[in-house]
Amino acid sequence: MAYSTISKPGLHFNTLTWTGDGGTQSFTGVGFQPDFVWSKARVALTGITGSHFLYDAVRGGGAEKELRSNDTGAEGSSANQVYGYVSSFDSDGFTTTAGSSNNKYFNESSKTYVGWNWKAGGSASSNSDGSITSSVSANTTAGFSISTFTTPASGTFTVGHGLGVAPKFIIARCYNISSDWICGHDSVGWTYQLSLNSTAAKADQPAFNDTAPTSTVWTGNTANFGAGYTGLAYCFAEKKGYSKFGSYTGNGNADGTFTYLGFKPAFVMVKPTTTADNWVMIDNKREGYNPDNNFVYANKSFAENDADIIDFTSNGFKQTSSGGTSNRSGDTFIYMAFAESPFVTSSGVPVCAR
Repeated sequence: MAYSTISKPGLHFNTLTWTGDGGTQSFTGVGFQPDFVWSKARVALTGITGSHFLYDAVRGGGAEKELRSNDTGAEGSSANQVYGYVSSFDSDGFTTTAGSSNNKYFNESSKTYVGWNWKAGGSASSNSDGSITSSVSANTTAGFSISTFTTPASGTFTVGHGLGVAPKFIIARCYNISSDWICGHDSVGWTYQLSLNSTAAKADQPAFNDTAPTSTVWTGNTANFGAGYTGLAYCFAEKKGYSKFGSYTGNGNADGTFTYLGFKPAFVMVKPTTTADNWVMIDNKREGYNPDNNFVYANKSFAENDADIIDFTSNGFKQTSSGGTSNRSGDTFIYMAFAESPFVTSSGVPVCAR
């Protein structure tokens, strides 16, 4: 059985859902002060699309600090100052402030929203492990760090991530220019990259310089990241009973592939690597029970989809659709997953499926 030193995963990752009331609002119930907030309108907003919005404590909150996983726009390049923004990271959640027009992106009256929250290490510290100095906020217990850095004038570079173990999944980009979200995943191999904002299959590119991350640094290449720009990296290491980053092969059947995690999942994101298709995000709060596990696409501003494609179990997740997005026959899919509770806690207590 899978034992974990993290008996309460909700102290490091949690999903929050809410219904908007139209104004500035402080959202509570996360269970910790989040350092990374990723939010999305679950429904179509009035007159605008429902992009994803990503904020972190290293760059800070504010009207010019948003990034969007569904496009390549630079930090602060949207109309977020008009439609609202995350203004602070609070002890049990975060505050959104209405823009000059309203707060549609986070709090339009009667509209529903979701926010995924991760705990890093609070205020950033200088890290000189790499060839360039980074500012890092790291949660070594849960295996998550946020870092910012400036790419060199040319060539390869290394960036300290502060985790003490090698990350399995990295989401990185330069954010002061229009730029792809570059993703590296251990199950794909570090010769390849994926783009969070794209449906594209894995590409043989030198973004990570064909070099696996180490316990101290990851390697980048200015050929993909660009030279002399400000960069950002979200690094995830695997922690038994709390997080897992792996792959599975689809079988194209409604009695689909089962993926063992060693925990009851709170959040799963999957992406086919051998065929172009979307990044699918599912959590335990929308709607929160099998078989109704609504999903959104990380790379699109589309409203939430209520098709039933994945069930969460006490120790993993199972495909329940023959659809190609998460279970195309013969395709390889990568995933990132975080726990609601470990299959067996550090005190030996097992959990049940929902």
